[in-house]
Amino acid sequence: MGWEPEILQWGEFITISLIGMALGMDAFSLGIGMGMGGIRLLTVLKVSIITGIFHVFMPLIGIVLGMFLTSLVGNVATYMGGSILILLGLHMMWNSFFSKEKSPLLKTTIWGLMLFSLSVSLDALSVGFSFGLFNVNVTMAVLVFGILGTLLSAAGLLLGRKVGSWLGEYSEVLGGLILFSFGVKFLL
Repeated sequence: MGWEPEILQWGEFITISLIGMALGMDAFSLGIGMGMGGIRLLTVLKVSIITGIFHVFMPLIGIVLGMFLTSLVGNVATYMGGSILILLGLHMMWNSFFSKEKSPLLKTTIWGLMLFSLSVSLDALSVGFSFGLFNVNVTMAVLVFGILGTLLSAAGLLLGRKVGSWLGEYSEVLGGLILFSFGVKFLL
């Protein structure tokens, strides 16, 4: 029976990684659009690193707020967290199908890079909030989110440099489905 905690840790790692991939899909899909504008490799590096940093701090802020809320409302918090993940997933899918808004032009200034990183990390704040409502390994979550945010942002920007926009909207739908599924799992 000594192997059970290891299985639980791997299960938590896989769950956090899948959610991190779902969050990173936003950076990936927007990165494809940005990359198609023909950005330099140095800009890809800057955007990816700043996005990764935001994917660490935004969920961390959300986790702290979620832990505070858990101490106030108890078990109701689990249902709130699952509901938030469902709403985020639905929102991502809705935007993918019905939003006519194009990705904003990436400015190479530090403020433009920060704005891009903030816009693709807002979902991470909400997911972090829902994680704060559960008993989640915070260090693992923020590190995985940061690494995946960085890698998926870079992958999207680099892929955007090479191919057309056909993949961008599908990756956001996939990310939305993953968040929605985990929200349902938390509610059941």
